[in-house]
Amino acid sequence: MDYENIKIGIVQLIKKAETELPNDVIIALKQAYKIEEGVAKTQIDAILKNIDLAKKTKRPMCQDTGIQTFFIEVGIKSPHINKVKDLIIDSVKKATKEIPLRPNTVDPFTHENHKDNTGDHIPYITWDYIEGSDILITVLPKGGGSENMSRLGMLKPGVGIEGVKDFVIEEIIKAGGNPCPPTIVGVGIGGGADLALKLGKKSLLRPVGNRHKDKNIASIEEELIKRINDSGIGPMGLGGKTTVLDVHIEKAHRHPASLPVGIAVQCWANRRAKMVIHSNGKWEVK
Repeated sequence: MDYENIKIGIVQLIKKAETELPNDVIIALKQAYKIEEGVAKTQIDAILKNIDLAKKTKRPMCQDTGIQTFFIEVGIKSPHINKVKDLIIDSVKKATKEIPLRPNTVDPFTHENHKDNTGDHIPYITWDYIEGSDILITVLPKGGGSENMSRLGMLKPGVGIEGVKDFVIEEIIKAGGNPCPPTIVGVGIGGGADLALKLGKKSLLRPVGNRHKDKNIASIEEELIKRINDSGIGPMGLGGKTTVLDVHIEKAHRHPASLPVGIAVQCWANRRAKMVIHSNGKWEVK
C-alpha cells in the first residue's frame, strides 16, 4: 500500500481547510455584508477580500493556522485502521513545512515548541466507527482567539432550558470582539463536562444555516442567533447587526443532578474540510 500517497492526500486536506473557506460560510458572510452599514460593512468587506486572496494564492487565510483537530469515522472493515493515527501525525508535520503552517503546539510546562504542530495528544483526534471500509476524515483547524472563548457551565438542572439559553447569551456577550466575530457558536447540552464541550465543538462541523433535525432545538438555535445579534457587538466587536453567523446545538442525556453546557466558539474563519480514504488506498478531498 502506498501510504506516502495517502499522506499527500491528508496534507491536501489540511491545505484546503487553511486556504479555502466552505461555501456555506462565504454565503453567510455575503448576506451579512448586505445588511451591515458603516464600519461593520467595511469589516465584512475586508474579510471577504481576505478569503478570496487566500484561495487565489493558496496561502492560509489567517496567521493563526490553529491546532489541527480531526474528527474521524473509521469503517470497521478498513484495512488501514491501525495506520490512520500515524498517517495523520506525519501529515501534520509535513503540512507544517509545505503549506506552511505556524507552529502552534507548546508544552504547557516547559514552553518547548517542536515546531511541527504535534505534541502530547496533539493533533487532537475524535474517533467514531461506521459500517463499510472507507475512512472519513474532517479537519477543523482551531485558532487560539476563538478557543479561548470556550466555556463550560455546570448548571443546576432547575434553571431548565431558559437558564441554558441565558448562560450562552451572557458568555458570548462577555466574549465581545475577542473571538473575531461574526462567529459560529457550538453548544453541547447534557452528558458530562467533557462530553458537553466535545458536542459543542463537533456541532461546528455542521454547515452554516443547517438547523437541528429536532424542530424544538432548531427553534432555540434561531432564538439564540437573534438574541445574540441583537446585542450589537457586530463584526470584530466594532458594532453592527452580525455578531454570530450561526448557533448549533447538540445534546446528550444527562445525570438528573447535572446540567452541563459546553460552548465552543469558532471565528469567522470557520475552516473545515473533508476527505475519504478508500480501502484500496485511493483518496478524495471534498
